[in-house]
Amino acid sequence: MSDTVRQHVLVKGLVQGVGFRYFTQRRAQILGLVGYVRNLSGGAVEIEAEGPAEQVAELVAKIKAGPSGSRVREVSTSSRPTLGSEPDFEIRFSIF
Repeated sequence: MSDTVRQHVLVKGLVQGVGFRYFTQRRAQILGLVGYVRNLSGGAVEIEAEGPAEQVAELVAKIKAGPSGSRVREVSTSSRPTLGSEPDFEIRFSIF
């Protein structure tokens, strides 16, 4: 059984306006993860995903490929404390 982890992921490149948030949300839901994805004002996409370590790693691998139309240039990850309180994986809308 895999340990529960939470990863913060910052994705840079052509990742806004190409369905990246919806792509990420769908993949996370398929993998049974909770957390969120949102656009940042500088053009990057921010993701926090929580769940079994193997599924979180699989999501990060999918993010590196991205949806068609995107061009992922850089992906950075860091561990965060697990929250255990989120019911789903949601798209959040940033205030620019």
